[in-house]
Amino acid sequence: MRFTIHRTARRLVLMVLLLCASAAQAQQGNETLRVGSKRFTESYILAEVIAQTAAPHLNAAPAVRQGLGNTAIVYEALRSGGIDLYAEYTGTIALEILQQSGGMTREAMNAALAPKGLGVAVPLGFNDGYALAMRAADADRLGVRTLSDLAKHAELKLGLSNEFIGRADGWKGLAARYGFAQQPTGLDHGLAYDAITAKQIDVIDIYTTDAKIDHLGLRVLQDDRAYFPRYDAVLLYRLDLPQRLPRAWAALQKLEGRIDERAMIAMNARAELQSVPFDAIARDFLAGGARAGDTAQRGWVAKLFGADLGRLARQHLLLVAVSVGCAILIAVPLAILVFPHVRLRAVVLGITGLLQTVPSLALLALLISWIGAIGTLPALIALTLYSLLPIMRNTVTGLVEVPTGLRQAGTALGMTTAQSLQLVLLPLALPTLIAGVRTATTIAIGTATIAAFIGAGGFGERIVTGLALNDSGLLIAGALPAAALALLSEALFEAIEYGIRRRR
Repeated sequence: MRFTIHRTARRLVLMVLLLCASAAQAQQGNETLRVGSKRFTESYILAEVIAQTAAPHLNAAPAVRQGLGNTAIVYEALRSGGIDLYAEYTGTIALEILQQSGGMTREAMNAALAPKGLGVAVPLGFNDGYALAMRAADADRLGVRTLSDLAKHAELKLGLSNEFIGRADGWKGLAARYGFAQQPTGLDHGLAYDAITAKQIDVIDIYTTDAKIDHLGLRVLQDDRAYFPRYDAVLLYRLDLPQRLPRAWAALQKLEGRIDERAMIAMNARAELQSVPFDAIARDFLAGGARAGDTAQRGWVAKLFGADLGRLARQHLLLVAVSVGCAILIAVPLAILVFPHVRLRAVVLGITGLLQTVPSLALLALLISWIGAIGTLPALIALTLYSLLPIMRNTVTGLVEVPTGLRQAGTALGMTTAQSLQLVLLPLALPTLIAGVRTATTIAIGTATIAAFIGAGGFGERIVTGLALNDSGLLIAGALPAAALALLSEALFEAIEYGIRRRR
C-alpha cells in the first residue's frame, strides 16, 4: 500500500513539474519583444514609449511587463531572459548593478555588462537624479538650502523609500558624506508625498523629474558635496536583441536624445495629476506632444468597474485555483505518506513551515533567477509553496485524530491498509483537510496580489500601479475585488462544509 501511494504521489508531483516546464518553454519560445518596467510612474511611461516605438516593426504585439518591482527584480528578469530591455539610469547601472563608481562612461559600462550578455544604448536625453526635498515654507523658515544645511537639523524627520535606504548609492553613503544623524523611516516612494503633505515627515527622497515637486510646493535641496552621480536614462538590453529583432532595434535608435527633462516631467504630470493612462501618454508623446483638455480624474467606483476588471479577475482566479490545486496534489499524498512516522512528519512539516517564512518578493526574485522567467510561472510556484503548509498540516492532523477504536474496528473487519485509508481515515479526516484548503485559498487570494510585481497580473496590478501613482482610488479598485473574492471563497467552503455535515 505504501508503495502504491508513493508511486501515485510521485506521478502527481511529476505531472505538476511537467506542466511548469511546458509553461516555461512556451514563455521562453515567445519571440516577441518583451519590455519591462520598474514600479514608478516614469518607468511605466517609458516602457510604453519603447513598446509603441517598436510595435510597427514587429510581427506580434510587444509584451509590456509593467511594475516589476525594484532594480533587483527587473534586472534579474532581464539577465535571466524574462524581458529583453527596459529603461534604466546610468547612475543605477554603475553603482547598483555593477557596483562601480558613478563616473563610469557608457563604454566602460558596456565592457562590464558584455560578459553578462547585456548592453547599454540609446541615451534618451534626460537626467533623472536622486535628491532630497522638504516643504519650501519649512526650508525658508529654517534656512535650509543644501544637504549640508539639512545635516544641522537633527530634529527633522526623514521618510525615505526602502529602495533608497538599501541602495549602494543611497542613504548609507549619503549619510556618511554629510554626517547625517537622523534615522530615516522607510516607506513607499509614492506614499511619501502624502506623508510630507500631512506633515508626518519633513524630508523625502525624490526623483528630479517627479511631477509633484512643484505641485506640492517642495524645495529640492542642493547636493553641495556632489554625492549623487548623473542618472541619464538609457536602454539596458540583452545583446541578442539587435540580431533577433533588427527592424525594431533600428526604430528604437530613433529615441536617442528625444526626451528632455521638461518633456519627462510633463508626461509624469499627466499620469500623476490627471490620471491619463500610460499608453495614451506614450502615444501622444510619439505623435508630437500632449493633447489639450485631458479628462479629469475618475472616481474609485469608475476605476473599480473599469474595462480591465474581467481580465484581472480571470488572472487572479487562475493564479489561486491552479496554485491551490497543485498544492492539494502535492500536500495530501505527502501527508498520507508521513503521518504514521512521527519524526519524518515533524521534519516535513518543519520544511513546509520554513517556506512560509520566506518573504514573498524575495522568493519571487529567486524564482526568476532559477527558472529564467517572469510572469505567471514563478507566481504559481510561489503560491503553491505557500499553500502547502495549511493543507499538509490539516491533513496530518485529521488523520492523526481519527480515534484508535475506529482504526482497530476497520482492522477487525478485515480491511486492508488501503481500504482503511479510503473508507475510514480519509472520510473522518475530510472536514479538517477541507479547513486546510480553505485557509490555503484565503492565503493565496491575498498573496496573489504580490504576483503583479513580476508581471503575473491579477488585482495586484491595480494595487501596484496605485502605489506608483499614489492613487488611492486605484488602490481601492484593486483591494475591494480581492476582498470580495476572499469572501466568496469563504462562502463556498462554508457551503461545502455544511454539505459534509448534512451527509453525516
